[in-house]
Parts: sequence; C-alpha cells; structure tokens
Amino acid sequence: MKKFLLVALTIAGIYSVKAQSYLGYFSDNYSGTQGLLYNPANVVDSPYKIDINLVSGSVFASNDYYGVKFTDVLKNNYDFEASAKKFPMNSNNAYINVDTQGLSVMFNMTPKHSLGLFTRGRAIVNATDINGTTFSRLDSGFLGNDSFEINEGNYNLVGNSWAEVGLTYGTILLDKDQHFLKAGVSAKYLQGLANTYSNGRNLNIKYNDNIVPALSTVTASGEIIYGGTTDFENSAKDFDFGSNSNGFAADLGVVYEWRPDKVIVNSLSKYKLKLGLSVTDLGSLKFKNDTLRKYSFDRTVSAIEVDNAEDFQDVLELFDSNPEIVKSVKAVLPTALHANVDWNIYQRFFLNLNGDLGLTAKDGLNKNFNPTTITLTPRYESKWIGVYLPVNYSEYRDFQAGFGFRAGPLFLGSGSVITNLFNDKSKGADVYAGLRIPIYGSKRVPKVNDKDGDTVIDKDDICPDVAGPVENRGCPYKDTDDDGVIDKEDLCPTVPGEKANRGCPWEDSDKDGILDKDDKCSDVAGPKENKGCPWPDTDKDGVIDKEDKCPDVKGTVNNNGCPEVTDEVVKKLNDYAKTILFDTSKSSFQQQTYPVLQAMLAILKEYPSSKFSIEGHTDSDGKDTLNQKLSEDRAAAVKNYLIENGIDASRLTSMGYGESKPIATNKTKAGKAQNRRVEVKLVK
Repeated sequence: MKKFLLVALTIAGIYSVKAQSYLGYFSDNYSGTQGLLYNPANVVDSPYKIDINLVSGSVFASNDYYGVKFTDVLKNNYDFEASAKKFPMNSNNAYINVDTQGLSVMFNMTPKHSLGLFTRGRAIVNATDINGTTFSRLDSGFLGNDSFEINEGNYNLVGNSWAEVGLTYGTILLDKDQHFLKAGVSAKYLQGLANTYSNGRNLNIKYNDNIVPALSTVTASGEIIYGGTTDFENSAKDFDFGSNSNGFAADLGVVYEWRPDKVIVNSLSKYKLKLGLSVTDLGSLKFKNDTLRKYSFDRTVSAIEVDNAEDFQDVLELFDSNPEIVKSVKAVLPTALHANVDWNIYQRFFLNLNGDLGLTAKDGLNKNFNPTTITLTPRYESKWIGVYLPVNYSEYRDFQAGFGFRAGPLFLGSGSVITNLFNDKSKGADVYAGLRIPIYGSKRVPKVNDKDGDTVIDKDDICPDVAGPVENRGCPYKDTDDDGVIDKEDLCPTVPGEKANRGCPWEDSDKDGILDKDDKCSDVAGPKENKGCPWPDTDKDGVIDKEDKCPDVKGTVNNNGCPEVTDEVVKKLNDYAKTILFDTSKSSFQQQTYPVLQAMLAILKEYPSSKFSIEGHTDSDGKDTLNQKLSEDRAAAVKNYLIENGIDASRLTSMGYGESKPIATNKTKAGKAQNRRVEVKLVK
C-alpha cells in the first residue's frame, strides 16, 4: 500500500515546467527555425538566405513542491529527500515540456515568400490539483503511524509524447511607408509515441492498520478514469512509430512592424517597434489502440493485496474488477496564444515583452495545456552575436532570471540560471542549446550617406548639413517668434508665448492684473490676494465677508456689518429685565423668571457684535454692605445665565450698585419694589 501511494503521487506530478521553449532566444531576429516554431510569420523577411538547424533542444523543469540549492544538488553526496525544502499545498500543479528539434531548414523563395521545413520530437505532462499536503505527510513518515486517511479529492493527469514534421509558409502582406505586415502558417503531421491520462473525482483512501497484518485493510471511495497506451513507460522509451497513432495540427501567426525612418543607419533592424500574435498547436492526436477505463470505488480490500499489486492498473482492479471500458478519447495538444512586443531601443539594443496564454482547459480529459507565462527580455543582437537576459513569471513558479547567448552557429541559454545561482530554494531549472548553419543574405540595410546624422539620407534630405526630422524631409522646424515652440506646434507663431500655452502669451480677460491661468475667476475682476476673485458678501449688506463681523446677518457699514442696537431694543431689554424676580435676599431666580431670561437671550443673539452691561440695584432695607454684595451677585447671575446659553462672555459685563442709585422713594413699599431691579445698558 505504501509503495502504491508513493509511486502514484510521484507520477502525479512532483515536477512542473515552464511552457515556453528557448526563453530569450526565440525573440532574437536571428533565431532562425526556432523562431518559426513560436510564430510561423517569422519565416519570411529574416536576415537569412537559408538557415539549417542540425540539432537543438530545450528542457524546462520547475517545481512548486520542492525547493533546492542547485549548487548543492550537483554534489555527489547530495541527499535530495533530506536537504530539499518542501512547499506542500492542497493543489499542487505540474507541467513537463521536453522539446527537441531535428534537421530543419528555412529559406527565401522570393523577397516576399519563404518556406520552412522542420522535424521535432516533444513530450508534455500535465498534472493539476495534486494534493501536495498529503504527499508531504506520506513523505515525512505518516504511513508509519498505523492507520491513516488520504483525501485526494479531484485531480487530473495527462502525459503525451509525439514526433512531428511541419511545413511553414510565410508571406509579406503589406510594405508601405512606415507600415509592414507579414503572416505565416505551419501545417504539422503528428506521429504519436505514448499517451496516458487519469482523472479522479472525490477520491478518498483509508488505511486501517491491525496488529495482524492480514487483517489490515484499505478502503477506497470515489472515481478514477484511467486510459492511454498499454505501457506508457515502455512506449516512451522505445519510440514506437505506430501507424495507428497520428494526427494533424497547425500554427498561425502575424507580425506587424512600425518602420518610422526610411533608413535606419548603422542598424541591422528595419523596425522601431514590432508586434507579434500567434496561436500554436491547434490540433489533436488519436491513439487508436488506447482504451479508457472508468473505475468506481466504494470497497474495502486487504492491505496485503494492495502491497503485492504489480502495477497501478492491478491496484485499481482490486477495488473495481469490472470497470467500464470504452475507446480512448483524442489527445488534445496544448493550444496556446502568444503575444509579443519588441522595441528597438537604440541600434542593436532591444527590449522584448512576451505573454503566453494556454487555451485548453486545465481539467480536460486527455488535454495538455500550457501555463500562463510573462517574459521580459532585454537583449543585444548583431549578425554573429546575441546576448539575452530573460526575466519570466509563470503561474506555477516564482520569478526567474536567466541568461543566454548566440555565437555564430551555436546558441546556449537558460531562463533560470541567474536565479538558481543565488537562491537556496529554487523550484525550477531549464536549459536550451542548439547547433545551426546560418547562411546570411544581403545586408538588411545598405550603407548610405547621411552627413547630418538625422537618419534621412543625403539624396532625400532638403537640409543635408543640418539635422531635422524625417517628417520634415530632414530640415529642422522653424520657430519664428523664438519662444522655444516650433511653428507647427505654435498657436501664435508670430508672438512669443509660453510652452505651457502652446506658444501663446497668457491673457487677462477681466483686466484685474492676474493672468487667466492663475485667475480662479477669469471673467470677473478680483484682488490678487483672493486669486483674482471678488470678495464675497454673503448677507449683501455692503460689507465683504472678510471684514464683516456678522457675515450671515445684514448690518451697517458703521457697525462692521452687524445690525445696530436701537433705543427701542434697549428699552425692550429693560422691560424684560424689570420683571426678573429673585428669591428673597438671594441671587437665585424664581421659576417664572426663566421665560423672561430666554426672551432677553433671543434679542441679544440678533446683535452678535454688540456689548452690554448688566447692573444690579437694591432698596434701602438692610445694611449697605450686604445690599452691595446682593446687587453684584444678582447682576452676575443674569450675566452667567446668558453666557451659559450661548452669549459670548466678551460681550457682557456686570456690576452692582447696592442702594446707591434709587429711582423711587424707599419710604413706601411700591418705591422699594421699583428700586429692586436689574438694568441692561448698551456699551458703545
């Protein structure tokens, strides 16, 4: 049982591989037959008269479960299981891509038509949604702890290997002024070598240990679809080209180039910017002798039987001895969309951005797919030398940086070598190499005279001694008003102006001395300190808000924008004040006094800038000192009430006069009642 589980999980996809072959190299204009594998349009308008590939290949392997230090891996005594770091997840994914190219050739038939013929051997394995956490538990000794359970859930595994022979045709569709467009197509005959696939649904395995080994059991539930050639391992090893395993496929591609200059002097490239779009591996393989078995599990068997099983199929038949058997389904190729942008930065220096998007379903039965990948590659290229520094990201691994070069007939590189030299938990490695016979055509750009170095050759240059742009036929643009803005971009070519205003002087529409560009109210005159806008007067009383002490209430200019207190208002305040009643010999208010105080409060709020003095008076009963203190306390009580209810303290003062300012005789009861009073006076 342990052997079966470990082998099954190992086969299911410990390794994951980057989809794109020849990282960095394929973007080179001198990539030859390797370039047409990526985009068949590359076969035409190449720098070669003939390019012959003798042998080349690429192997890419990455891993989202193990992380290693590659400098240690190369040592003889390296213990992989003990030293490798593990990164288990509930859904580990896998992809393997081995790509070899045999004798291949591309050549120009005419200046606008080219052909290519290539041979190729490929092997691809996909595994998705593999339970890496389960594998980690098994690998760390989980199986030794008596009973255990594995919940693998749903997974998908596809493995295919095949050979292909392809014919590529490319043609130039447009070559006019600055625009160049070419297209290509490859037709491929496929010869199958080996095929295997497996698909699991709701798969669960329980191992029940017993001190008596013969009584130990394994219970399995779920469903497994298993199909392919009878013996995948031997088929792949022997490369049996059977007539019953074949198919057809196609690649399609277009390339657009922007060529802004008639001639790019001292450069081997004709373009400033190149855009490429292609779809590869449109097709499938039919392995006619393949079979598909569908196993449904809900059974318990002896663990000894499982351990003694010879192969994976024997194990499956222990749990379902009568599986549904049908003819195998077609093996679908990993159809992918490729988008490419290539920028000629300066002469022989380029920057390439490439994206690869897999178009086949990741969980499809017997369907290979490519993971999504993005690659950024700065490069230097010349006729005999090319150097590449690809930086790439794939959905199955972290960022990788690599290095590659081309030297005459030889090319060699890796998309991950730089990362692997400095990383102690590298999850991938790749390498590509090839040997070719390049036969160059005539130089892509003839040498011409260009005295002023403006890329317009002298015979087409109206100003051959002064550099100027191509669109002005080699002459510099005029600047009549010498304001630094050339006439063709100057809206006021005869009047000096500002660059920011397209060569025109700034206006002052409202004539307030502030330029419109700085004037927030360019149609209405206003002071500079208010950014060209007039000061607002919210209450429309003729006093601007910044000088109006009462900006929300109409007032008079003489009173700083606040309403003025009239004699009638003062009289009304005092009429209320006369009715204020205090408790006998105290400064506390009687209950009926509070509505009076509220009425006074409302009047004071109507004149927010006016100040008032509150005065307290008593009759002659009692001692003078006591009456003085009582009058002060009562005046203060009124003031404090008004302040506590919203009147600014700076507007009010209070003072007491005792019995010193009677307004009636103190000899009568009525006179004394008049003398006990509170008065309110306007402070001017």
